[in-house]
Amino acid sequence: MFKLDIKTGEKKIIYKPLSVSVKYLIDEKNLKSSFESLIKVSNIKVSELQKKNFLEAQGKELRASKPDGKPDELFIFKVKLNGAFSVDYFRNHLAGFISSMDGSSLKNLHIFIPHYKILKEFFATEEYYYQSFIEGILFGNYSFDNYKHDKKAPVLLNVYLHAEDNKKLKYALQRAKSVMDGVNFTKDLQNEPAVNLTPDILSKRVIGSLKNVGVKTKVFDEKEIKKMKMGGLLAVGSGSDNPPRFIVLEYNGDRKSSSKKIALVGKGITFDSGGISIKPAAGMAEMKGDMSGAAVVAGTILAAAKAKLPVHVLGIIPTAENMPSGKSMRPGDIVITASGKSIEIDNTDAEGRIILADGLDYASKQKADIIIDIATLTGACKVALGDFAAGLFTKNKKLSDSLYESGMKTFDRVWPMPMWDDYNILNKSEVADVKNVGGRWGGAISAAKFLENFVDKKIPWAHLDIAGPAHANSLNNYTKTYMTGFGVRLLFDFLAQK
Repeated sequence: MFKLDIKTGEKKIIYKPLSVSVKYLIDEKNLKSSFESLIKVSNIKVSELQKKNFLEAQGKELRASKPDGKPDELFIFKVKLNGAFSVDYFRNHLAGFISSMDGSSLKNLHIFIPHYKILKEFFATEEYYYQSFIEGILFGNYSFDNYKHDKKAPVLLNVYLHAEDNKKLKYALQRAKSVMDGVNFTKDLQNEPAVNLTPDILSKRVIGSLKNVGVKTKVFDEKEIKKMKMGGLLAVGSGSDNPPRFIVLEYNGDRKSSSKKIALVGKGITFDSGGISIKPAAGMAEMKGDMSGAAVVAGTILAAAKAKLPVHVLGIIPTAENMPSGKSMRPGDIVITASGKSIEIDNTDAEGRIILADGLDYASKQKADIIIDIATLTGACKVALGDFAAGLFTKNKKLSDSLYESGMKTFDRVWPMPMWDDYNILNKSEVADVKNVGGRWGGAISAAKFLENFVDKKIPWAHLDIAGPAHANSLNNYTKTYMTGFGVRLLFDFLAQK
């Protein structure tokens, strides 16, 4: 891919050799005159066939070369403001465009952003409108090729952004870079093979990346975890030769005594074989991404610190490898967690909720004002919502509304699911306080209700099940190939509203 240098364009545009311009035209009643005006101003020649094809209802783009090289090529894209248009349009489009330029000799890219007033009904602010363009460029340039023998060194691509408000554009550029640093860090962790991302290695990578941006860090090893009586985390990690870790991150960009402490708790199963209740071989390779919740927590805090958000955030990451061996926890075992509550193990493949029990209890004991956990927790949530949205579970309407609004703004979308106490019966155990599996029906809900047992009832809490959107999917151009980093932009925006 490219080594990107993204900057705001100057008023006087100078096209250097090997340049491309990207312009957008809104499909409206004046489309024909706008198109003809743009062709004239750009000093390019198009055939009648090109013109007709572009103006037809199904027309999408026009690509024209300029012999004088000012620029060498011009791309004109038609934007239809119909029911299919969303806040993700330009992010998605530019992600695909940048990716399509990979391997070309392009050196300079000029992107002309349409006037905000035309599209303001779709975007929360002008700054965020600009930010969506920049995120698209950065999304489209992502690749995970660390293990390819013949990978090529990235070549420099200068990207010039042209917009009507340069001050707001510069703000958006800095904000987008901070957010996408967090997203890409998350994706790098998610896509790393489990052999090179054990709980210990995960803790070292997280600490190494966050300690240099003003984040306090602490890692507890298995001996300390035992002293903290985190029986859930110890039980899940007991079958692996790679012992568990418990990671605590703290970023405080708001020194006010009245500032709220927001705890983010992420599931960190670095590989999930299912344990004794072993998974089928098909698709098991994807379980290297079962630490996505942990990666999202780390990426969100990295982004918040780089953006210097005035918030107080606690990141809590219980991490273990769920493997079968003679030391593994067994179905029928009873585990005592740090809260003192006991769990009957019905299925060792429902391990994420067990380590989160200790993580949520720890967050509650830190007197957090809000707790949000995020996890690739259940296939049932993916069955319910598909790949395109995360399940949102909370009894707190204000918290639910805030997360939903941030999801719609960022396109990291979440959908509220029921949390009625009627579902508690699914986790009832005859021999322990709670059972770790609630049965086949309503599996995502019973998992959330299980977690509820380990949160202080006085603290607003939400659970996000990202089992679907964390994995590669066909939703858009930047989710097709790799683990997606879903959740970082959502939680960053949530924190930015506090």
